[in-house]
Amino acid sequence: MESFLQKAKEASEILSTLPPTKKSEILIAMADALEKERNEILNANAQDMTVSRKDDLSQALLDRLFLDENRIYAMSKGIKEIASLKEPVGRVLEGWVNKDNLRIEKVSVPIGVIGIIYESRPNVTSDTAALCFKSGNVCILKGGKEAKNSNIAIASVLRKVLESFNLPKEAITLLPDYSREGVSKLIKMDKYVDLIIPRGGENLIRYISQNSTVPVIKHDKGLCHTYIDKDADIKKAVDIAVNAKVQRPGVCNAMETLLVDEKIYKDILPILKKVFDENKTLLKGCEKCREVIDVQKADEEDFHTEYLANILSIKVVKDLDEAVSHIQTYGSGHSEAIVSENYTTAEEFLNRVDASCVYVNASTRFTDGGEFGFGAEVGISTSKLHSRGPMGINDLTTYKYKIYGNGQIRK
Repeated sequence: MESFLQKAKEASEILSTLPPTKKSEILIAMADALEKERNEILNANAQDMTVSRKDDLSQALLDRLFLDENRIYAMSKGIKEIASLKEPVGRVLEGWVNKDNLRIEKVSVPIGVIGIIYESRPNVTSDTAALCFKSGNVCILKGGKEAKNSNIAIASVLRKVLESFNLPKEAITLLPDYSREGVSKLIKMDKYVDLIIPRGGENLIRYISQNSTVPVIKHDKGLCHTYIDKDADIKKAVDIAVNAKVQRPGVCNAMETLLVDEKIYKDILPILKKVFDENKTLLKGCEKCREVIDVQKADEEDFHTEYLANILSIKVVKDLDEAVSHIQTYGSGHSEAIVSENYTTAEEFLNRVDASCVYVNASTRFTDGGEFGFGAEVGISTSKLHSRGPMGINDLTTYKYKIYGNGQIRK
């Protein structure tokens, strides 16, 4: 492990000084290579899908794991979008001259070596590798065992491109040891690794947060809510709620709990029930909810649950205060939304709810690096330091101070 990480650290010194035009050229070559080698990647993914079906992987995880030509083209397109983004390294964030006539600049620089631990989705391998490369960082990737063949195939394509440009292949690498012991070693190698980004299940996040000696930016579960206010446009509210739950239920920005103001619940719940039934959504509701529509009973555990499936909890709340209180109690700090035509209520919701992304009259499904214009994302941070929400290339930089003098000495 130490020898492996030493090579990664050495590669980070080379990457940190690569010219922006060269990085973009290499990223375009990586994108083209993914398309060219798509059959190799698809064959590897088919192996993973076969094993995962035998292992009874959930439908949500199978959907995340699956690759076809369209998804590979999307991976390629994402890398090209990352290549076209403004250079994140070398930005002068602030500049001033102090009382001693020293010119001080606060300049963005790469973080260094970043370990990224994730599950299921093999597109994360190409997305995070490209984002790290664009921001001058080395990435050490640890995907889930269910996607092992897919990840190896994708990383192999990217590493061949690095070698064709006479760059160290260690700039993009998979953690050799896929076991829990391998992860345990990685997260304690603070001599070589500068940041750990875990994205996955609650148990994984907790274990890494509690055991890592390397700084961690958590990408925790997405227990997202939509609150339909008494002043909501009913059609707008129904469309947003259905999209937030149904469009892709197995992702972290999908809604898991719907909150409905008690002043309109008798009117809107039958409409929602009809549409959700058409989309085969399993509904669970509080007692008030069940007075109006025939749904399963939602218990305390349901409101704590990230289903990652076409299942939805519904709760009738008294007002904005109760809605906010419920979100603060059960939410994961990921994405929350209000549907309301009342500007004052909407602004109060935005200001009071503590989450990385807070929406007015829009689906939580938009919490995504690509949708935010980042090209792709390393993940969606539920931490507050040093990054929050979708993490793009600028979030993969830190800064240092450059100080220019002319012989000054401190007296």
